[in-house]
Amino acid sequence: MATTGLEVFDRTLHTTNLWLDEICAEIGPDKHLAWHVLGAVLRSIRDELLIGQSAHLAAQLPLLVRGTYFDQYRPAAQPVPERSQEDFIAQIRQELAGCRPVRPDLAATAVMRTLNRHITEGQIKKVRDALPKSVRALWPEPERPPPQAGEGRSMYPPPASRM
Repeated sequence: MATTGLEVFDRTLHTTNLWLDEICAEIGPDKHLAWHVLGAVLRSIRDELLIGQSAHLAAQLPLLVRGTYFDQYRPAAQPVPERSQEDFIAQIRQELAGCRPVRPDLAATAVMRTLNRHITEGQIKKVRDALPKSVRALWPEPERPPPQAGEGRSMYPPPASRM
């Protein structure tokens, strides 16, 4: 991990790079593009949320990512009037206009999958539920990790039967 001299900066750089690597695994090995995709998708999601919902999601983002999330934020204009999936994708496409071509629907799904892995399940559910149904359809269900050994079982042995 890089050493900036401040643990909070080192941690946010490390975490942000992990997120970018996950996005790159889906859209191609261009971290600059992954950064732009992450910001464009997050801002498009943010614009669909009420101010409180937006703040709760932001609280779980790495510090560096939180900066791009709030870039050009106008709380008085939130949420935008309900957009269709096409409008949502068009907004992402517009933000990515100066970048290498990438399908905005796949970019959105890549970021949403990354959020599924790093944001609490409850917060993901709240954000997904706040989105218009057509936009929500882009967001894959969170993957459930396989149960760990011993999970779902009591740590105590069953009571001995009485004879």
